[in-house]
Amino acid sequence: MLEKTDFALLATATTESYLNTTLSNVNDHVVKMSVMTSPYPWHSHPNSDETFIGVEGIVIIETKEQTMELTPGSSITIPKNMIHRTSPKGARSVNLTIEKVDIQTKFA
Repeated sequence: MLEKTDFALLATATTESYLNTTLSNVNDHVVKMSVMTSPYPWHSHPNSDETFIGVEGIVIIETKEQTMELTPGSSITIPKNMIHRTSPKGARSVNLTIEKVDIQTKFA
Protein backbone atom coordinates (compact mmCIF):
# COMPACT_ATOMS: atom_id res chain seq x y z
CA MET A 1 0.00 0.00 0.00
CA LEU A 2 1.22 3.50 -0.78
CA GLU A 3 1.91 5.84 2.11
CA LYS A 4 2.05 9.61 2.03
CA THR A 5 4.71 11.30 4.16
CA ASP A 6 4.00 14.83 5.37
CA PHE A 7 7.59 15.90 6.00
CA ALA A 8 6.59 19.57 6.32
CA LEU A 9 4.38 18.68 9.28
CA LEU A 10 7.16 16.56 10.78
CA ALA A 11 9.64 19.42 10.39
CA THR A 12 7.23 21.90 11.99
CA ALA A 13 6.63 19.59 14.97
CA THR A 14 10.35 19.02 15.61
CA THR A 15 11.69 20.60 18.78
CA GLU A 16 15.10 18.90 18.72
CA SER A 17 18.22 20.92 17.90
CA TYR A 18 19.14 18.34 15.24
CA LEU A 19 16.91 15.76 13.58
CA ASN A 20 18.00 13.47 10.75
CA THR A 21 15.25 10.99 9.89
CA THR A 22 14.57 8.63 7.00
CA LEU A 23 11.47 9.50 5.00
CA SER A 24 11.66 6.86 2.28
CA ASN A 25 13.75 4.04 0.83
CA VAL A 26 14.38 4.17 -2.92
CA ASN A 27 16.15 1.05 -4.20
CA ASP A 28 19.61 1.19 -2.56
CA HIS A 29 19.22 4.84 -1.47
CA VAL A 30 17.30 6.70 1.22
CA VAL A 31 15.63 10.09 1.31
CA LYS A 32 16.22 11.78 4.65
CA MET A 33 15.08 15.02 6.20
CA SER A 34 17.38 17.08 8.36
CA VAL A 35 16.25 19.86 10.69
CA MET A 36 19.18 21.87 12.09
CA THR A 37 19.49 24.63 14.63
CA SER A 38 23.22 24.09 15.15
CA PRO A 39 26.17 23.07 12.96
CA TYR A 40 27.01 19.47 12.08
CA PRO A 41 30.75 18.64 12.35
CA TRP A 42 33.27 18.17 9.53
CA HIS A 43 32.91 14.71 7.98
CA SER A 44 33.00 12.69 4.77
CA HIS A 45 31.28 9.66 3.30
CA PRO A 46 33.70 7.14 1.75
CA ASN A 47 31.02 5.04 0.07
CA SER A 48 28.32 7.46 -1.11
CA ASP A 49 27.67 10.78 -2.76
CA GLU A 50 25.21 12.95 -0.81
CA THR A 51 22.63 15.19 -2.48
CA PHE A 52 21.18 18.07 -0.46
CA ILE A 53 17.86 19.74 -1.38
CA GLY A 54 16.91 22.97 0.39
CA VAL A 55 13.41 23.06 1.87
CA GLU A 56 13.25 25.79 4.55
CA GLY A 57 15.69 28.48 5.62
CA ILE A 58 19.25 28.46 4.31
CA VAL A 59 21.74 25.62 4.80
CA ILE A 60 25.40 26.61 4.74
CA ILE A 61 27.47 23.84 3.13
CA GLU A 62 31.20 24.18 3.58
CA THR A 63 33.97 22.21 1.91
CA LYS A 64 37.69 22.86 2.26
CA GLU A 65 37.52 24.78 -1.04
CA GLN A 66 34.31 26.81 -0.80
CA THR A 67 31.19 27.79 1.12
CA MET A 68 27.74 27.65 -0.48
CA GLU A 69 24.27 28.71 0.60
CA LEU A 70 21.57 26.17 -0.16
CA THR A 71 18.24 27.99 -0.42
CA PRO A 72 14.75 26.45 -0.66
CA GLY A 73 14.33 24.84 -4.05
CA SER A 74 18.06 24.46 -4.75
CA SER A 75 20.29 21.41 -4.54
CA ILE A 76 23.92 20.34 -4.52
CA THR A 77 25.66 16.98 -4.60
CA ILE A 78 28.75 16.41 -2.48
CA PRO A 79 30.91 13.66 -4.03
CA LYS A 80 31.95 10.71 -1.87
CA ASN A 81 35.16 11.30 0.14
CA MET A 82 34.78 15.12 0.08
CA ILE A 83 35.10 16.59 3.58
CA HIS A 84 32.21 18.92 4.34
CA ARG A 85 30.00 20.30 7.08
CA THR A 86 26.56 21.85 7.25
CA SER A 87 24.96 24.49 9.42
CA PRO A 88 21.83 26.62 9.38
CA LYS A 89 22.12 30.26 8.41
CA GLY A 90 19.95 31.84 11.03
CA ALA A 91 17.95 30.01 13.65
CA ARG A 92 16.97 26.91 11.68
CA SER A 93 17.09 25.11 8.35
CA VAL A 94 15.40 22.09 6.81
CA ASN A 95 16.81 20.04 3.95
CA LEU A 96 16.34 16.69 2.29
CA THR A 97 19.28 14.40 1.53
CA ILE A 98 19.54 11.47 -0.83
CA GLU A 99 22.28 8.97 -0.07
CA LYS A 100 23.01 5.25 -0.06
CA VAL A 101 21.19 3.16 2.56
CA ASP A 102 24.51 1.91 3.95
CA ILE A 103 26.25 5.30 3.96
CA GLN A 104 29.33 5.46 6.15
CA THR A 105 30.35 8.65 7.95
CA LYS A 106 33.95 9.46 8.92
CA PHE A 107 34.38 12.48 11.18
CA ALA A 108 37.39 14.70 10.48
